[in-house]
Amino acid sequence: MSSVSRDALRPVRLLLLLLATAFLSACQVELGGSGPLVNTRAPVAVALLVPFGSQDTNNDTLATSLQNAAQLAVSDLGDVKIDLRIYNTSGTPAGAAAAATKAVNEGAKIILGPVFGDSANAAGAAVASRGISVLSFSNNTEIAGGNIFVLGHTFANTANRLISYAASTGLDNVLVVHANNLTGQIGLKAVQQAAATSGVNFTGSASYEFSQGGVIGAVQDIAQQVKDTGTNMIVFASDTGGALPILAQLLPENGVDPKVIKFMGLTRWDIPTQTLSLTGLQGGWFALPDPSLTGSFRDRYIQAYGQKPHPLAGIAYDGVAAVGALIAKGKSDALSRTNLTQKSGFAGVNGIFRLMPDGTNERAMAVVQIENKQVKVIDPAPRSFGAVGF
Repeated sequence: MSSVSRDALRPVRLLLLLLATAFLSACQVELGGSGPLVNTRAPVAVALLVPFGSQDTNNDTLATSLQNAAQLAVSDLGDVKIDLRIYNTSGTPAGAAAAATKAVNEGAKIILGPVFGDSANAAGAAVASRGISVLSFSNNTEIAGGNIFVLGHTFANTANRLISYAASTGLDNVLVVHANNLTGQIGLKAVQQAAATSGVNFTGSASYEFSQGGVIGAVQDIAQQVKDTGTNMIVFASDTGGALPILAQLLPENGVDPKVIKFMGLTRWDIPTQTLSLTGLQGGWFALPDPSLTGSFRDRYIQAYGQKPHPLAGIAYDGVAAVGALIAKGKSDALSRTNLTQKSGFAGVNGIFRLMPDGTNERAMAVVQIENKQVKVIDPAPRSFGAVGF
């Protein structure tokens, strides 16, 4: 559950801490019913849980990028002081639980990370009785709730954005194509709810076994279902590394014309960029964080570290930015649950976002279309809550 033209390199700092909402941090772990009290006049201890130590080079690359982005955000906070402490999880639930416990024992007032859903669930359970919130980088809404929030870009956010925009253009019958697995079920649920909210007719779902043979074997039935139900838009839950390329090729060959039936995706279709060349996806829609903001962050990260950030790095920046915005208010309950879920939200390098009482989030996203193998913004990301697009 994550290229667009980028702004010219700017020396301007990305102090995107304009909107206030809430978060946990501080200096003494006095527990109230809604979180620890903090001394905002002293550096606030914030734990960052990253998947170092897993013996997986991909995890190490991700961990490095998350750490760099978080440190970049700390350097942008001005007079707000955060004591960022890094803890390794080994990329496992047991490692995450141990890291979270150690972090709180050593004075952390809020936890940012970990990335993986099962690890975030374990970390949250380990410190739930201590009144500490865990702001996971996961996008798995199944783990959200209690003291666990998800900061990642969720299927629900993408589905709401795409379906509401589609409805505004006159599209009114949506079908979901998904794998028979947990990710597919989450995607299906997100589209069903988005359709209900937007007043769009949900024409059903078509599924396939999560294998190459399973996808190929399901194509004819999917195509027939599209025709039988009067569907005029299809939402694919699969990503570019899974079934999407096969579906994009075979559905048009079986009579589902993407010039007539709008193809839309819950995942990013620009990673890897080769996906943009698929014939079946030309004219298709997906959703992105504000490209101008993410482009500026990318340029600044490269300037600071000499390499491109991981696609998830901006979420770590956003977490620190939110904590900093709350601490800047100078209140001892800055990191209470009430503040964490204030409606005004935060601003980060991915655009505006806010945490919801159920542990999920709402993020501003742009709707983009693939044209001539390139990404074009057709509906910009909202810059405030209550604007068109929310």
